[in-house]
Amino acid sequence: MCGKKSNMIKVSGLTKEYQMGDTSVLALRGVDFTIKHNEFVAIMGPSGSGKSTLMNIIGCLDKPSDGSYQLNGQEVASLDDDALSAVRNKEIGFVFQSFHLLPRLSALQNVMLPLRFATPPSDDTRYADTLLTRVGLGTRQDHRPNQLSGGQRQRVAIARSLVNKPAILLADEPTGALDSKTSVEIMELFTELHLAGQTIILVTHEEEVAAYAQRVIRMRDGEIVEIEERGVYAA
Repeated sequence: MCGKKSNMIKVSGLTKEYQMGDTSVLALRGVDFTIKHNEFVAIMGPSGSGKSTLMNIIGCLDKPSDGSYQLNGQEVASLDDDALSAVRNKEIGFVFQSFHLLPRLSALQNVMLPLRFATPPSDDTRYADTLLTRVGLGTRQDHRPNQLSGGQRQRVAIARSLVNKPAILLADEPTGALDSKTSVEIMELFTELHLAGQTIILVTHEEEVAAYAQRVIRMRDGEIVEIEERGVYAA
């Protein structure tokens, strides 16, 4: 982690406008920032601040109305739908508040699910099994989601997000459905992943969660109001 880090994400003048009936709503208002390889960044703000809209654009789930979003030096707006799907599958791992596990699949099968949509598809269980062990669930491969606690389900979701070895891990309120003790355990896991070289961008409204990040981007009413450099971990 020493040496100069190159820009992975560069956002310039990013604007997102939604049409709601006869009313135009500006969800993002000229947002600018960069994120480098191997950074751990938290995006904070109250409801309606634009943080989830920004996360969707970074994750190539939505496109800006104006401005530039470059991922590894490439303008994302220039990519067609197939290229965007490839970016989402290969470059970005997603972790959500509500886990999004398939109830009829085992933990191992849930982790392996993205491999089926990879190019080429894979049914190699070894790496998926390694990831479950890495997140502390090495003895839970055959358990279904309803046999796991909330924290264990989130660990499965994190393992699934890593199975295609993405460059970026995006986490949207990953502790929102967890109790405080389990939240600390999940955030310590994110810290371990980051220290091993993973780039992490996390959306949260909780100061306790953002405290684990190196840098906090604070948003309000679609604008960045502060970028706080921390450089140290709470854990």
